[in-house]
Amino acid sequence: MSEVRAENWGWRHAGRRAWAVRHLTFHVQHGERVLLLGPSGAGKSTLLAALAGVLGRADEGEEEGLLSVDGCHPQDLTGHAALMMQDPESQIVLARVGDDVGFGCENMCVPTDQIWPRVQASLDAVGLDLPLDHPTDHLSGGQQQRLVLAGALAMGADLLVLDEPTANLDPAGVVQVRDAVAHVVEDRTKSLIVIEHHCDVWESLADRVLVLTSDGIVADGAPDDVFSSMGEELADMGVWVPLRYIRGVWPASAGSTQPHDEDPGVGEVASERTPDAILAGRALSIGYGSTIVRAGVEVEIPEGMSTVIVGANGSGKTTLALTLAGLIPPVTGEVDASRLAPPGKRGPHTWKSKELLTRIGTVFQSPEHQFVTSSVFDEIAVGLRALKVPRDSIEEDVTCLLDQLRLAHLAKANPFTLSGGEKRRLSVATVLACHPRVIILDEPTFGQDRLTWMALVDLVRHLRDQGTTIVSVTHDQDYADALGDHLIDMGAP
Repeated sequence: MSEVRAENWGWRHAGRRAWAVRHLTFHVQHGERVLLLGPSGAGKSTLLAALAGVLGRADEGEEEGLLSVDGCHPQDLTGHAALMMQDPESQIVLARVGDDVGFGCENMCVPTDQIWPRVQASLDAVGLDLPLDHPTDHLSGGQQQRLVLAGALAMGADLLVLDEPTANLDPAGVVQVRDAVAHVVEDRTKSLIVIEHHCDVWESLADRVLVLTSDGIVADGAPDDVFSSMGEELADMGVWVPLRYIRGVWPASAGSTQPHDEDPGVGEVASERTPDAILAGRALSIGYGSTIVRAGVEVEIPEGMSTVIVGANGSGKTTLALTLAGLIPPVTGEVDASRLAPPGKRGPHTWKSKELLTRIGTVFQSPEHQFVTSSVFDEIAVGLRALKVPRDSIEEDVTCLLDQLRLAHLAKANPFTLSGGEKRRLSVATVLACHPRVIILDEPTFGQDRLTWMALVDLVRHLRDQGTTIVSVTHDQDYADALGDHLIDMGAP
């Protein structure tokens, strides 16, 4: 069984004045499928972590009210819930794909002869067609997401709690993962609670929609009933409501900027080179160490424009972006950054960190990889302090970015206690603070609600219009339509 109850439940992280979530009262019956929606920072991920029993005890925060699964506090249960968190990398614990998927089964003492059939069936269900001994540290972000979901499915738990399970997947992967989850919950022996900002793909699977805000549950009912009666109101709150339930352009600030100037294709030579490329990859083989992800890559990044890099999961999008950013060296070939380079330096992978700060700034796919301080304000100020910017100017610049990215109320908060969407905006702010000439963004809209998505798109558009060169790795078609002046399609792996 997997009946869930919340009665005036809330949680506050240790060291925070504001509650992450509060005043929650709802009941999920065994076998129900619930789509959990709400603006960024409303506490959705906190709720799922609590249901899985991994939120922490008194030394990590303060709990009020009642939260139970089958009449017990979630922390007193073992193996009752299979959780997929927003950051898949944080859930990968073993070095090989098969071992990682089977890890939860082993912890639940599943008989050995049942584990490997479960592992293979779960990998097949999510479409991760890799050898069982494939290294987990060689997976793309989207492949990591499928791996973690496979591990959750293999556990066979009665309650599936999934936090944006399709956010970093290509369109085909989105459908495949959604269908895999639908198959697992088809017989109603499991309950499902899933968070997705873009809810269209899950709408038909859900029996019920719960909309969570900082004031608690503001909508609860069948998807069509909730969206029909409150579509416009929810959209104004920041909830991504399916297009047919609202009026006007969707998203409101999106829309194509100019026709795509398409790259001729990775590995092919253009008949006419862009004359004002600020970065270029020449005969690149990209990868990690001696492992090559793609070979024969030829790309150019035009100065002062917004370039989007698209393609299937595992095609090398992030690897290309990190190579252009100077964070990993090319296996062979070169990155031509001569128009940016410090005196006497060649490829950006040879530059010092201070030399990169004002030249090429990078926002990683996993925001936590960039955080080094204990407050949001200090995190944004790190680069400015390294550049020895005067204190008054730092205060002014950081305050401006906090306002622009809707983080001002979190200035003193620990970055690691933020929601996924808030962490993403903070990671963007840390790069923007140093005003680099080139900004590389890996999945910049991950975890954003409608309002923060529009604010982020408007900010990137403004930076481009001011002459900053933008490079974005994305699966977000709306973002690509809004900011895809130049397109690089990596295709399939």
